[in-house]
This record gives sequence, C-alpha cells and structure tokens, in this order.
Amino acid sequence: MVLMLVGLVLFLGAHSLKIVPSAGAPLRQALGETAYKISYSIVSLIGLILLARGYSAWWAEGPPILYVPPAGMSHLALLLMLLAFIVLPAAYLPGHIRKTLKHPMLVAVKTWAVAHLLVNGDLPSVILFGAFLAWAVLDRISLKKRERAGLYTPPVFTPRWQADVTAVVIGLVVYGLFVWKLHLWLIGVSPLAMASAV
Repeated sequence: MVLMLVGLVLFLGAHSLKIVPSAGAPLRQALGETAYKISYSIVSLIGLILLARGYSAWWAEGPPILYVPPAGMSHLALLLMLLAFIVLPAAYLPGHIRKTLKHPMLVAVKTWAVAHLLVNGDLPSVILFGAFLAWAVLDRISLKKRERAGLYTPPVFTPRWQADVTAVVIGLVVYGLFVWKLHLWLIGVSPLAMASAV
C-alpha cells in the first residue's frame, strides 16, 4: 500500500507542478530548463515504477473489495479503452480530433481511468484510477484558468485529416496488441478473458 501511495505522490506530484504555477515556476527558474526537465523525468519514472510495483503487491495481498462491478461492464470498458487509445496519439498530431477535444491527453487519461473503475472495485484500483481521474479533471480546470489569465496559450494549427487517420491507425494497432497480449504480459490480466467470463 505504502509503495503505491508514494509512487502516486511522486508521479502525480511531478505532473501537478504546472497546475500550481507558484510551485513549478520557481523550481524551473532555480534549476534551469534542462535540469528541470531531467529532474521531472527522473521523478516521474521513479514514481511510475513504485506505483506499478506497489499496486501489484497490494493487489496480490487480496485487498478489500469496495464494490462488485455490474455484469457487462468489461465490454463497455473495452469500448472506452479503444477510444482512449485513439485519442492518446491524437494529442501529438495536428488533426481535427486534437482541435475538437483541445486536450486529448487529458481526455485519454480520464477515459482510461473511468474504464478501469468500471471493472475494478478493489481498494488499490479505486485509489489508483480515482487519483488519475481526479488529477486529469483538476489539470483541465487549471488549464482553463491559466488560459483566461494569459498564462497558457493553446497551440494554433491547421487540422489535417491525415493526422486523424494516423491517430486512428496507431490507436487501433496498439489497442489490438494490448487486448491480444500486452495487457496480460504487463499487468497480468487478460481483457479478453475478463470479457468472455461475463
């Protein structure tokens, strides 16, 4: 439990520096741009490793079950994850998806978190995915406030359909790999097995 919580604090804490400019800006100035980015990456990586290991260890202990997901939720979760896998690469491509959603990365994180909360009612899962969902919502609110205050300027670009097609193709391929083998290999649970068990 402690390992996962420490990992969450490190990972989401590093990613929350932009949400609280009064904390992130002085740190960036003190360290310099390059050192700041390196430190940010190292802390994020350590946090990710700790929360992954901590989650697995806590889950293996047989943690408390807060709720039992309704039958059929695994199918909805698979559909939501397909959306998340398409939206995620769209965050880096100048397409209509990115222009419409404005912040596809946060949409992908929220969709991923909700999908997993639909099928996981154990305490570590609720804490993990609930924390990411809360962070993404707070980050989106922060972006709106910073934009109104003139502290953030959305990127300006001409959307291209080729970028959308690329996002969809990448999303479908990576999604297929995750459903087929990668999720089982990385997480230890097969989404297909969960869906077929319902």
